[in-house]
Amino acid sequence: MDTARKQEVLEKARESGVKFVRLQFTDIFGVLKNVAITVEQLGKALDGEMMFDGSSIHGFTRIEESDMYLQPDPASFVVFPWRPREGAVARLICDIYNPDGTPFQGDPRYALKKVLAEAKEMGYTMNVGPECEFFLFHIDKEGRPTTETHDQAGYFDMTPIDMGENARRFMVLTLEEMGFEIEASHHEVAPGQHEIDFKYSDALDVADKIMTFKFVVRTIAQRHGLHASFMPKPIFGINGSGMHMNQSLFTLAGENAFYDPSTPDQLSETAKYYIGGLVKHARSFAALTNPNVNSYKRLVPGYEAPCYVAWSLANRSSLIRIPAKRGLSTRVELRNPDPSCNPYLAIAAALKAGLDGIKNKIAPPEVTERNIYHMSADDRDLAGIASLPASLQEAILELQANPVISSVLGDHILKNLVAGKQAEWDDFRTAVHDWEVKKYLTLY
Repeated sequence: MDTARKQEVLEKARESGVKFVRLQFTDIFGVLKNVAITVEQLGKALDGEMMFDGSSIHGFTRIEESDMYLQPDPASFVVFPWRPREGAVARLICDIYNPDGTPFQGDPRYALKKVLAEAKEMGYTMNVGPECEFFLFHIDKEGRPTTETHDQAGYFDMTPIDMGENARRFMVLTLEEMGFEIEASHHEVAPGQHEIDFKYSDALDVADKIMTFKFVVRTIAQRHGLHASFMPKPIFGINGSGMHMNQSLFTLAGENAFYDPSTPDQLSETAKYYIGGLVKHARSFAALTNPNVNSYKRLVPGYEAPCYVAWSLANRSSLIRIPAKRGLSTRVELRNPDPSCNPYLAIAAALKAGLDGIKNKIAPPEVTERNIYHMSADDRDLAGIASLPASLQEAILELQANPVISSVLGDHILKNLVAGKQAEWDDFRTAVHDWEVKKYLTLY
């Protein structure tokens, strides 16, 4: 890190009265981790001299090769607004390095950086705009989260029906104080379900912001006596939570590569090939956009979540939708990701799929403007519309069989991610669930 950037961070910390700094990073499963230091150690941290035990983080390193180094990104320095101003707490998002100074291959942030570098070589930068949904639940007398929703409101309802409005307001104010530009916040379709949308930005910045967003939302909910959950489908019979991912490519000259005013739909050939790549690889990157057992309880017909691999200009039953705005706002909306995903890996996989479409000129299938939920299986077969994986196990097998998407992860992340997710699937597969007890206990 150059001296000027280091001094800038040190000065910000001094001006803000910072006493503690959290050095944050994300593991391969999308869980935020941190090492806390005092401000007196900040200069050492900015020089990349802070070491931690990588063997203690699931999927990182073995115990015999455990020393890892944290290299803070100075642009990510921010003070936590909810902590006391005296003895303030700040954070820095870090990249992870090996002792020899090379990037750690198991760092999800590095995985995204590699695909972004590939895009830049092709003449593109990537912008992403996420739509993050979550639930607010009551906690019990012991402070443990329940699945009792905070209200019975519906889409766009207001107080007094929307009981989460006050907590959501504080979330928005806190996020804005931390540098987010909030575009909208509202109650979602399901009781106790909310959405806060922040402005699109470059892919790496947005991945960092998604991790920060989830951390802030959970923290502010806790301070209001609630539990915020980004679990994809916490309650049977109502909508689950998604994280639609709006994405676009821009040329290095700053022009939207997806926009072409000369075509009937004003989509460029690049956009079509990008969509073709997403369609081709959708079943394989589902393991990254929908990374756990519960994710596939959301991807079922009837609850507005996409189940079928198709694209459209307006139809919300398809996996990929093209919002109406054109010009600089021309974008592709990928609708299956959920907020439990590791955003670095999910964004990297979607970008890799799109770039593969551009490289190999993969034409997308015909636009599907019919309601796919109302189509029969035979109709879908005739239209060439495949289904997304129906389970985590199926998704993992698809990921392993696809060299393009697997290459996003590299050998280290792929091996450890598959092992962890296979163990998760086996835990689920062998457990006895309430549904089975109610169904079979008296019948047999």
